[in-house]
Amino acid sequence: MHRQQGRHPETRREIPGLSIREHTLIAEFDDLRHEWRRLFCEAFGTCLQVMTAAGPGVVDAVDPGTVSRGAAVVAPGLLVMSVILFCGAVSGAHLNPVVSVAFALRGDFHWRRVPGYVCAQLLGAAAGAGLLRLILGAHGSAGMTLPGAGFSLWQALGIEVVLTCGLVSTILGAASGAQSVGSLAAVASGAYISLAGLWGSPVSGASMNPARSFGPALICGNFDAFWIYVAGPLLGAILAVGIAEILRGPGGDRISRRAAQGDGD
Repeated sequence: MHRQQGRHPETRREIPGLSIREHTLIAEFDDLRHEWRRLFCEAFGTCLQVMTAAGPGVVDAVDPGTVSRGAAVVAPGLLVMSVILFCGAVSGAHLNPVVSVAFALRGDFHWRRVPGYVCAQLLGAAAGAGLLRLILGAHGSAGMTLPGAGFSLWQALGIEVVLTCGLVSTILGAASGAQSVGSLAAVASGAYISLAGLWGSPVSGASMNPARSFGPALICGNFDAFWIYVAGPLLGAILAVGIAEILRGPGGDRISRRAAQGDGD
């Protein structure tokens, strides 16, 4: 018998610790009839992420000293953990254009779906930054990611490349196919974002995500340094895909997808 085109042999894979509902959503991940649901999930999740990442800067501008740097960099990591747990099985919880691109480069995600995901993420980012402006008013730099004082644009770019390479490597290793789903992926991604922010944020803001930087830049109308947060994460993601190729071989087949869970056969 011929296999139905567009279906992947691993869509009925069993992942320990997931509910029957989550397994059903994973099996439906490639069904384009539900794409609107996934796009909404990406927009909503990215909106929350931008509000959590940019919010501390806005709050601190209103009341200086209220939010410590430690809290400001740990909060986005905790938020990403939560989003992966509640929507990872629906959309994959990419929340980041370069993550979608990385999954596509690995062959785990159809290129035809990348534009929709990226648009949803950028829309969600703009909504998140806009909500902060609407609720808290115009204060400071609206949580923009900018090179830190004393650091050059090229130093900030280098840090974004390195940090994003580590983030995407973590995501590719912990994800199931093109979906960040389950407690393992949530903890791995969230912890990395927090740890990277603790040392990288003074240099570049530790964005690692063009959408996270796009929202506040759009609201402020300031795109002077935005190129850093596009080029850096994109280069870092491409490097991560190359590293994944070395570590686990080509993506896109049943073995490589299951190997991302640590149970390849």
